[in-house]
Amino acid sequence: MVPNMDFEAMRPRLTAIAFRLLGSVQDAEDAVQNTWLKASAAHTEDLRNPDAWATTVLTRVCLDELRKRHRRREEPLFADLLPTESVAADERYLRREDVSRALMVVLHRLTPAQRVAYVLHDLFDVPFREVAKTLHTSVASVKKHASRARGRLERATPEPFAPTADREVVEAFLAAAAGGDVDRMVALMTDDCVRVADADLLPPGVPTVVTGARSVARETSSFADRIRAAAPMLIDRRPVDVIAPGGHPFAVITITTVDRRVARIEIGRPPGFSLTQGR
Repeated sequence: MVPNMDFEAMRPRLTAIAFRLLGSVQDAEDAVQNTWLKASAAHTEDLRNPDAWATTVLTRVCLDELRKRHRRREEPLFADLLPTESVAADERYLRREDVSRALMVVLHRLTPAQRVAYVLHDLFDVPFREVAKTLHTSVASVKKHASRARGRLERATPEPFAPTADREVVEAFLAAAAGGDVDRMVALMTDDCVRVADADLLPPGVPTVVTGARSVARETSSFADRIRAAAPMLIDRRPVDVIAPGGHPFAVITITTVDRRVARIEIGRPPGFSLTQGR
């Protein structure tokens, strides 16, 4: 073990970095354990900054995994196609550490270099020169990767949404849905409100189209746990709410209002994610 390296003290930060790089608690913990093994075998006597050394080793472990996925052209999977226990563990970590759900959704879509540059520099204050060493590239190149990642995040996750009257209605409706408050949902909907959903997102026997405020509210209340895993985002410049348990996209909710009432709810698959590929 490198002298003066308190690896257990580093572990929470290393896990936080690895989770954002790999998108999975299990993968993050594996990467941290791999880093610990490398630290245990190291004999660098003149190491001045153990934290920076461990961060670099961890990042290279994660980068190897990200590049393997990229070479295999793996696309991120929908949440319901991942192991239930893994998604549950990711959700617990995301909530406990207050990780942005929308951030994780967008990070899944970045290239390995963009993801590393953004996570290390923008989220964990690692200097660009250190990131450049980790990626074996120039500082200018790292800055470009971080800028491109930042641009994608800004386009997808405006903060905050414009405080329009319609958005206030949508947020109030989703809050009521997350709490299973049927009466409050009904009060926020038009009498002839319609809910249309992709059949692949529904349990067997649940209709793809439901009409009428109270019918929609009752049906929606049965999916309160999914609503609680939603985050506001922009897709094609349209405000939507993405259901992403553990940061893994599952569905997109698009709500149309008429005269400050919810008139139509559409639930479909988020674009850019895979039904068949993934790790």
